[in-house]
Amino acid sequence: MGDKILTLHPAGKQGVNLDRRKYEQIKAAILKAIGKAGGLPFAELPQAVSESLDAPFEGSIGWYTTTVKLDLEARGLVERLRGAVPQALQLKD
Repeated sequence: MGDKILTLHPAGKQGVNLDRRKYEQIKAAILKAIGKAGGLPFAELPQAVSESLDAPFEGSIGWYTTTVKLDLEARGLVERLRGAVPQALQLKD
């Protein structure tokens, strides 16, 4: 069993334990994708993450992207653009 990380949730809900290697891989891809775009609709995030991955990923990119995105929001690294419908994201200053 590899090293694990317990994710956080911005609404205070229970997080999940993820393999730290997968977490870091998806985290880096999310930050890269959002940073490159300057702001990104949530619906486009899984595809942008897939394109930003530096190595093959084993698992559901969509599920891991959503889970890690929520964690990054809770940690203050990513934020939702106010008033954006549908949901869009940007890196937090």
